[in-house]
Amino acid sequence: MALWGGRFKGEASVQFKRFNDSLPVDYRMAVQDIVGSIAWAGAINSVGVISDEEHIRLVAALNELKASVEADPEQILLSDAEDIHSWVELQLIEKTGDLGKKLHTGRSRNDQVATDLKLWCKETGGDLLFALVNLQQAMMNLAEREKDTVLPGYTHLQRAQPVTFGHWCLAYVEMFNRDIGRLKDALYRLDVSPLGSGALAGTAYPIDRNALAHSLGFRTATMNSLDAVSDRDHVIELLASASISMMHLSRFAEDLIFYNSGEAGFVEMSDLVSSGSSLMPQKKNPDACELIRGKSGRVFGALTGMLTTMKALALAYNKDMQEDKEGLFDALDTWQECMEMAVLVADGLKVNRSRTLAAAQQGYANATELADYLVGKDIPFREAHHIVGEVVLAAIDKGVPLEDLTISQLKEFSDKIEQDVYQHLSIESTLNKREALGGTSRSQVKKALATTQSGNEAILNEQVVGAPGKQRIEGALKQVKQRLNAQRAAAMSVRRARMSDVDCIHQLTNFWADKGEILPRTRDNIIHDIQNFVVAELDGNVVGTASLYIYQTGLAEIRSVVVQDDAQKQGQGEALVQYLLEFANQMELEQIIVLTYIPQYFEQLGFNVIDKNSLADNIIEDSEPSPHKDPADEVAMEYIVGQSK
Repeated sequence: MALWGGRFKGEASVQFKRFNDSLPVDYRMAVQDIVGSIAWAGAINSVGVISDEEHIRLVAALNELKASVEADPEQILLSDAEDIHSWVELQLIEKTGDLGKKLHTGRSRNDQVATDLKLWCKETGGDLLFALVNLQQAMMNLAEREKDTVLPGYTHLQRAQPVTFGHWCLAYVEMFNRDIGRLKDALYRLDVSPLGSGALAGTAYPIDRNALAHSLGFRTATMNSLDAVSDRDHVIELLASASISMMHLSRFAEDLIFYNSGEAGFVEMSDLVSSGSSLMPQKKNPDACELIRGKSGRVFGALTGMLTTMKALALAYNKDMQEDKEGLFDALDTWQECMEMAVLVADGLKVNRSRTLAAAQQGYANATELADYLVGKDIPFREAHHIVGEVVLAAIDKGVPLEDLTISQLKEFSDKIEQDVYQHLSIESTLNKREALGGTSRSQVKKALATTQSGNEAILNEQVVGAPGKQRIEGALKQVKQRLNAQRAAAMSVRRARMSDVDCIHQLTNFWADKGEILPRTRDNIIHDIQNFVVAELDGNVVGTASLYIYQTGLAEIRSVVVQDDAQKQGQGEALVQYLLEFANQMELEQIIVLTYIPQYFEQLGFNVIDKNSLADNIIEDSEPSPHKDPADEVAMEYIVGQSK
């Protein structure tokens, strides 16, 4: 049933209804529409449109509807309502009768949809902000791990000067920092409530719009009703923020695709973010990065589409603006998904340090150092530049790096060159000289890490406009701090176990079984279940292992999480568990359980205590407690895949 049929003699065609209806898209704003309706019920109660008793009944019905929608949002799609506003109102009328028809007094779908969308943007913006901080943190973790790793720097895709891998990571930390700033700015500007603006001229009831705005969590109300109902700047700003950030993510992906290539061989990506070839068994493709790069165009398209839609719209509301949500929802979903995937890429990245060092030593990357050396000998830079160019040509002819030229060969180009030149031509010297702010020296990388880390914590501690409350902020801060505590975890190369790992796994599990920490595993059992195991490597040696046992569709158990005794408290255990949780997510498992004597450890990883008696008998039988422990001390815990973020 349409809410506007009185003016019409005939019914709209089925084809037009399908073309006109927006419910398949805007149903995602159901909770926001109900929250806005609850606030509006309070506003019209304050001016006497509805009585206190009617207000209580409406709010109770709306809260009941909100709980139902939160439990099953897709129930809305079974309706033939025109849009989410119509659906909510029809549901309310069904629950309260004619009272439900009073709620829309003084309100238009124009200010209603503008309010719903801003509320949705505020909440989603908070999620995106935390995703950006987590992404930045992941790059900082990688920078910390690889702060001493030498990497060739490039201009024009030609080797230029050596940098560190940590410095490369921090370049993206800076980009993501600007993305955070843009997003916070956009969230601040959209934090004004249009509710009470009516269709275009404002409401005829003496409602305190600022009080109404505050009740919805907005910092203030809009100042002009025409602008309020027709403004979609916030949509464009969020799409612009997403587009710029996706551009950064695409550059990040492109760098790693190049570094991962056989020609460079600087990095290897985790199995979690790679795929193989259906024809060529040797291939390991960087699909996660290629998809991030590809999806950037989709986000750019949403921005272009919205700008084009809005560019010639007369005031005030026009139905063209219904096109604002589908592109926005898709773009912000894509942005968040790509950020989360980039975190997974960064966490699992293995850097081939010998290969990056060898590459940095090639290509005469220390030519600038020789020029600087000559400048220090009172030779003008332009002259020094010319001299070094000739030295490079000579070195190329001889097929040797600059540092392998003898002192007599170097003196052929300038008699100012002395024996001390060689200390300036080393990679270490090249890096250490870059001590100025923002340089690639190791000390500058450490300073940048410390500065950005304190900035991240400040962002999460702020009462950011649009962030979903103190508890949510504290949860996100706890998550980032967990990342900090596990910075070395990413240094582990966690991978699926191979047959060649059987003896290492057997040795590790039996060591801890003898101490009574886990149940023993026979070698034959490990061989039989090798596909369920993962291992963590450090410097090429297996230092930890864990397994994922799948009981049935949707349910699995993490078992045998053990780490070598002399490699404890460095994050390997967390890295193993996180790998298995990501694998469980890809396998579309729903519930992961553990039976443990150290529940506080798994609680930090997102597990929650459950009643052990709720587990099926076969799980208890398979996971009988250690004979060295009191069975009463064993705790059952669960992780719901996709909910713990």
